[in-house]
Amino acid sequence: MPLSEHEQRMLEQMERALYAEDPKFATALEGSGLRTYTRRRVYQAVAGFLVGIALLMAGMVAQQIWISVVGFLVMLGCAVLAVTGWRKAPKPGERQAAGDGGERRQPRQRRTVMNRIEQRWQRRRDEQGQ
Repeated sequence: MPLSEHEQRMLEQMERALYAEDPKFATALEGSGLRTYTRRRVYQAVAGFLVGIALLMAGMVAQQIWISVVGFLVMLGCAVLAVTGWRKAPKPGERQAAGDGGERRQPRQRRTVMNRIEQRWQRRRDEQGQ
């Protein structure tokens, strides 16, 4: 169900206020750095997986089973984070990089939060209808 005109105006006003108050935070919320964020998350998960392996081996060497169990759980958790982060990462062609020089020449229309929400809603409805 789409929002009323009053609700749309209120949402747009809140978005403009957010951009005016804290533009860095607002651009972070836009999702322009989603690919970078997910890539960093996957790298952190891989590093955590290696720490889990080290804990597992240390537990075996020290003959402390609980250290090995903790290492295994760390490995399992990090593997889940890496796989989910990898699946959520946008494909290279899906979004243009924010640093392209061509974007500065042509002013692009800023998509409002409301437009993005409506597009997602429409996509879900279309996928369910198929």
